[in-house]
Amino acid sequence: MSTLDPPQFRAATRMRLLGKMLMGCMTVVLAVAVTLATGALLEVKTFTDYLRQSPQLQLGGVLASADAGGPQTLLLIGSDKRSKGAIDASGPPHSDTMLLVRLDPNQADTTMLSVPRDLKVTIRPDHRSPTTQKINAAYSIGGAKLAVKTIKRVLGIQINHVVDINFAGFKELVDYLGCVYVQVDRRYFNDNAPPAGGGAPYATINIQPGYQKLCGSDGLDYVRFRHLDTDLVRSARQQDFLRQIKNQLGAGGLVARRGGIERIFGKYSSTDIRSGDDVLKLLDLLVQSASHPVRQVRFNVALGPSYVTATPAQIHQTVQQFLHGVTAPGHIAGGGGRGRKPAPAVALTPATADELAGARTLAASVPFPVYYPVRRVTSGFAPVDSVRSYGLHGHPAYVAVVAQGQLGQYYDLEGTTWTAAPILANPNQTIELGGRKLLLYFEGAHLRLVAWHQGRAVYWVVNTLQDILTNRQMLAIATAARPIR
Repeated sequence: MSTLDPPQFRAATRMRLLGKMLMGCMTVVLAVAVTLATGALLEVKTFTDYLRQSPQLQLGGVLASADAGGPQTLLLIGSDKRSKGAIDASGPPHSDTMLLVRLDPNQADTTMLSVPRDLKVTIRPDHRSPTTQKINAAYSIGGAKLAVKTIKRVLGIQINHVVDINFAGFKELVDYLGCVYVQVDRRYFNDNAPPAGGGAPYATINIQPGYQKLCGSDGLDYVRFRHLDTDLVRSARQQDFLRQIKNQLGAGGLVARRGGIERIFGKYSSTDIRSGDDVLKLLDLLVQSASHPVRQVRFNVALGPSYVTATPAQIHQTVQQFLHGVTAPGHIAGGGGRGRKPAPAVALTPATADELAGARTLAASVPFPVYYPVRRVTSGFAPVDSVRSYGLHGHPAYVAVVAQGQLGQYYDLEGTTWTAAPILANPNQTIELGGRKLLLYFEGAHLRLVAWHQGRAVYWVVNTLQDILTNRQMLAIATAARPIR
């Protein structure tokens, strides 16, 4: 049986691009900045001029100063003021996203920590009584200043700079970058006739499952969707979307589009950073940290019906991981060799007769062999709209969706003759298992994707948005897939 060992390598070219939707702007700007900062002072001036297009954040001394070359913690806020025609347009803006970024040249990783918007905390507004609410209410009550004060008090950390990005820029950014190929894990649909899942009306959406190109409006709908799952699932969905932006464009693509990226960033963001000196200090730190892998720290919380909660011990553990912890990418021990290894002993359940019948109907419409997850995790089931065939970049494709059993968790088996799909670039490892040559793609220690080639087609199994499937489960599902006849 294969065993899982800590890796002996770090895949420096595979940054874990994390964060939420606001990072659609912030990430690409920082990538451009790092590329240019070593010698292009004119670019720094241009970037500073764009920052001055929006009002400066007035934070009243709540930020900590940082020594030159020392570590800094940035707070990136995704504020969500809806358009005039939106259902919730009359309400105050919300901080749908609060992302902490730790840049420390003396640490092995650059770390990112998403603060759950539903975290139950005590908020202490100026000149008002304390109130117990979700942490994102701090922004609605007292803007970025109260959000900073609340996060500092709850987590016990210092914050050096704040960037507040309005989601209105996301659609414009995605369209400008030329859309993004994404593995949509399941069917997303709501037409408010009646609202899917019941309750009050909410934003409409109609996106089919499968690997596909998403442009502005669809991309915005996809990453903002929150009903029928959790805030943590949405966070993972947004992180994957932004990871695909970085992977598909690369540094060269970002630099080539730097003018438009900086313009959009300046138009839709506000920050305390204003002077060229502030920008240069931050860029110097970014250059020192540029070779570091980017790692997300998971906030240790307990899910409840209305809130997520965290004990002081859980918060302390999370903060220590954010400031000091190191986690290396995963690796399958011995997988670099050519020897065949037995499939991992993982309990899987056969697909039902109805599911197999649906797969045979699908196979009749696909002009290449359809491999299907004939065995699934024991808690899994095939949801409605679980299989479909479609066109992908001029090639035939299909997807089979399996619900893992936990709220918002779905994994896919995708097949296509487009063997150069961007999602397949840069595997971390290749092994032979169960008679197949498997390409392995890790995110941290978690196996994110397993792919194999068969004839003129390529197939891959994608983990759930939160990587709920274990590495052994991923390998077992991939090796158990069989062609449907």
